[in-house]
Amino acid sequence: MPEARQLDRPTGVDVSDPKLLKTFSYVDGRWIAATSGAGFDVTDPANGGCIGHVAQLSGEDSARAVDAADAAFPGWATLLPQERSALLRRWFELMIENREDLARIMTAEQGKPLSESRGEIDYAAAFLEFYAEEAKRPNIESVTSHLPDAEMELWREPVGVAALITPWNFPSAMITRKAAAALAAGCTVVIHPSAETPYSALALAELADRAGFPPGVLNVVTGIAPEVVEPWLTDSRVRALSFTGSTEVGRLLYRRSADTVKRLVLELGGHAPFLVFADCELDRTVDEAIKAKFATTGQDCLGANRFLVERPIYEEFCERFAARVAELTLGPGMEDCDLGPLMNENAVKKQEEHVANALALGARCVHGGKRSPLGLLFYEPTVLVDVPPEAKIFSEETFGPVAAIAPFDTEDEAVTRANATEYGLVAYAHTMNPRRIYRLSRSLQFGMVAINRTKVTGAPIPFGGMKQSGLAREGARSGLEAFTDIKYVCRDWGQARIPS
Repeated sequence: MPEARQLDRPTGVDVSDPKLLKTFSYVDGRWIAATSGAGFDVTDPANGGCIGHVAQLSGEDSARAVDAADAAFPGWATLLPQERSALLRRWFELMIENREDLARIMTAEQGKPLSESRGEIDYAAAFLEFYAEEAKRPNIESVTSHLPDAEMELWREPVGVAALITPWNFPSAMITRKAAAALAAGCTVVIHPSAETPYSALALAELADRAGFPPGVLNVVTGIAPEVVEPWLTDSRVRALSFTGSTEVGRLLYRRSADTVKRLVLELGGHAPFLVFADCELDRTVDEAIKAKFATTGQDCLGANRFLVERPIYEEFCERFAARVAELTLGPGMEDCDLGPLMNENAVKKQEEHVANALALGARCVHGGKRSPLGLLFYEPTVLVDVPPEAKIFSEETFGPVAAIAPFDTEDEAVTRANATEYGLVAYAHTMNPRRIYRLSRSLQFGMVAINRTKVTGAPIPFGGMKQSGLAREGARSGLEAFTDIKYVCRDWGQARIPS
């Protein structure tokens, strides 16, 4: 692969350190152009303008990234844990030092409001800090022997090269959540960021390079997903694969990884219910409902998609919620409004389809419901009420700023409707009844349950879902499991003697 000699800096991104704006892939400690010289455009969703061009590596190029990671693996795996920890810690410090530039890069290519981008950088950096500490605790356990004269231990050892495939909605945090755990465990990584948001990933690679990671330990390969990822799926040296994205693509990766029996982490779609009971603190509940629906302009797998409200307070909740939505501001992310543009035309069309379908089935639109004149990818924050159960928005993930609300009469009805989905990532519920809180915590079939609040994620918690929302967990010590194998050692010393 040709090494990049000059960097064609992207335009229209105002940062204090232009060296963070990379346009080439990072492989084996070098900035690499595609063998063919191909590239692709990255656009600003706020105005459709081209930010710049990024190298489009081929499958052959991405296979060479595995070569580099595989060659670096023995040295990285045997490095002292505290040395891996120090490198992760330094990467964390550099992220914090460059927080504003990283946030501006993210907003330019993803569109989210600048304050949300700053928050994501803090969130992303927290995984580096957390796993810098976990790297020092490889967790060797002794086992009480069931055999005479035998001594037993369990060791956790890194599996090898890990492939990490990340989405556009959280272009920094999804990289660090995966990479920090894999690197702490002693794995080397090849990373494919979304072609819609590659600059955030390349900026993180630049900071990892500055932190001093050895060549080949961390590699970022830009390009079109099927071309880049295909060689990784069939390569037996890639022992683990971690993916965040749609359930449809997750199923495909699951099937394609079977022949090489990879360790899988799949963080897939969500279809979160938001249950509101009559005994809730209504003002707080409305505040939390706004957060749960409209963060990242609704483009979040944790976003509330279905609002089910107990009938005695249904009308009041709808009125208060719609009034709050009417106060939200919409605009380019750099202006730091409440909501930004959607990522692409398909995302906007999905909002239009779901709204039209719900209205045709009898729902009422009390706010929004159409594209904004601000630009092609801006969609008004929308509130639909009296949404019937058969509406598409109650069975499909909307991934946008459309809130669908319907009443319920009993707790059993609410739980049954909440669980009536193939997804099981997160559920939200608001009630002040302690017995109901316990019942809901047990009966809701979701990997994460949030009671009387919205924000629940962070580096110390095991993030993940049930059913077709994914496999395994990210974050916490659980996040190390997919990147390690357990080796059981049973020793019988017999008549062995220590040499004099």
